[in-house]
Amino acid sequence: MKEFLINQNDAGQRVDKFLTKAVPLLPTALLYKYIRLKRIKLNGKRCEISSRLTAGDRLQLYINDEFFTPASDDTPLFLRAPAKLDIVYEDAHILLLNKRPGLIVHEDDRHQADTLVNRMLHYLYLKGEYIPEKENSFTPSLCNRLDLNTSGIVIAAKDAESLRILNQKIKDRELQKLYLCIVHGRMEKPSDTLKGYLRKDGDNNHVAIFDHPIENGRTILTKYRVLSQTGRFSLLEVDLLTGRTHQIRAHLAYIGHPLLGDTKYGYNRDNRGTGYKSQALCSYKLTFRFSTDAGVLSYLDGKSFSVENVWFVDDFFSGKLGTPSPRSIPPFGAQSIPEGDLP
Repeated sequence: MKEFLINQNDAGQRVDKFLTKAVPLLPTALLYKYIRLKRIKLNGKRCEISSRLTAGDRLQLYINDEFFTPASDDTPLFLRAPAKLDIVYEDAHILLLNKRPGLIVHEDDRHQADTLVNRMLHYLYLKGEYIPEKENSFTPSLCNRLDLNTSGIVIAAKDAESLRILNQKIKDRELQKLYLCIVHGRMEKPSDTLKGYLRKDGDNNHVAIFDHPIENGRTILTKYRVLSQTGRFSLLEVDLLTGRTHQIRAHLAYIGHPLLGDTKYGYNRDNRGTGYKSQALCSYKLTFRFSTDAGVLSYLDGKSFSVENVWFVDDFFSGKLGTPSPRSIPPFGAQSIPEGDLP
């Protein structure tokens, strides 16, 4: 017999969802069968698939030992990753991490160890805030992701309750994420909200933009404002009113202003001589704007967090990419520019 003591990170889950994670070797069909046969009990009594767990519950499993075969003693993959992080903000519930360009967020089919999520787990492990042996089903997790060569703020939840809240807030668009980017050319308008229709080609990891509704297309809205311009480039702040794959990169390229360094939606010839081999794009500012109850994270409502020293901004204002216009905004670190200061 195997018994699980339900902790706070396990609470709130259905029995079947919990067991799928806690006993991954147990086939789903057998899981349901054992619940029906009362070989899986909650606090010594019969339970249902949909029974909800609470902290302090005891879940007893009267099943074969083969389903509890211990994992290999090999070093966990996250311990093979560096524990180095660029932390924008941290408290008992969340981490805001500044991902650098070139760092992958999650493991891919190459199963490489050095990912942002593994670095985060290693960091929390060293702090004693993540002890895998004490967790039945929860692992600290990232709540959003960025492309490989896009930098900026990624949100991480340290506990299950915070993860559930943040996932819901992101789904309901109660978080505002602002981006900085450098694009080729001078924008025709100082600010605008662009509307288009995006269709994703998952096989090729590419999207196409259209100016009219299309089959399998999704509406996109991209709001931008110009912060400064040079002869060849414009520095923009972008607010994604919809969040689709490669939306900023593809939408701005569609109107004739691809991002500096972006060869997927731009052209190598335009980037030649700039030294940029990845897109100049950073998710630089995050604001929590809760319109519904946020539980243990209510203290974050109205707060903003920014990346300091966005990596390509100094190049823009130093003249490396050309001389900024006389009405340029001075170097501003991570601060957003007030509406009245637009060029």
